[in-house]
Amino acid sequence: MDLNLRGKHALVCGGSKGIGFAAAAVLADLGATVTLLSRDQATLEAAVVQLDHASGQQHRVLVADLSQPEAVQQVLAGFVAEHPVHILINNAGGPKSGPIVDASADQLINGFKTHVLSSQVITQAVLPGMRESGYGRIINIISTSVKQPIPGLGVSNTIRGAMGNWSKTLAGEIAQYGITVNNILPGMTSTERLASLFDAMSAQLKMTPEAYAEQVRKTIPMGRFADPAEIANAIGFLASPAASYITGTNIVVDGGRTKSL
Repeated sequence: MDLNLRGKHALVCGGSKGIGFAAAAVLADLGATVTLLSRDQATLEAAVVQLDHASGQQHRVLVADLSQPEAVQQVLAGFVAEHPVHILINNAGGPKSGPIVDASADQLINGFKTHVLSSQVITQAVLPGMRESGYGRIINIISTSVKQPIPGLGVSNTIRGAMGNWSKTLAGEIAQYGITVNNILPGMTSTERLASLFDAMSAQLKMTPEAYAEQVRKTIPMGRFADPAEIANAIGFLASPAASYITGTNIVVDGGRTKSL
């Protein structure tokens, strides 16, 4: 099986921590040069030092706020001309928790900008280089809510569904160029995002975060939360030459928790 990514350049959004950083580490381990994109310069610099040390390569950072797609577009314009991207990981922090009936228009607009619009402008920026090189992998980190909405995550459920249909449409349009588009749907994964969600949900239910986490854990057939590296391993496969005929699909990585196929 060909998993070799030597000579390939990966752009990992939200790459300074969590699933994004784990994905960057796997891609670097497979031989890719990685650019980490996030909004916090200090966190990015610390992350790239760690990535360089672990991989023995030199990687890059880009500072951009995904909630401002126009600014993201400007940051990428010159960068991709000098550093064509072969692998794009669209990944952003999820919207604030809460019921959809309580969500403001601004919350929905901000979520749409951060996820759908930024993914759109980034994809448009990197596609010419993918076509020219004859290699392209676009992998979107979304959520199992694409298949089964998660209670208490109204805005996230809405925006993730939009991302799912955006990516399925894109996959059909660019398959002719040999460029694949796939979605990873992570389940409950041990990240800062999950911890903050558990804090918010447990407060609403007047439980301790630990008690709430245990309650959620019992809904997972494997009986545990995912390590970010387990999500990243699936990303690494989809980014590789071995996944050349897989496109337009959702890969659920959730320990069996989602109840639909």
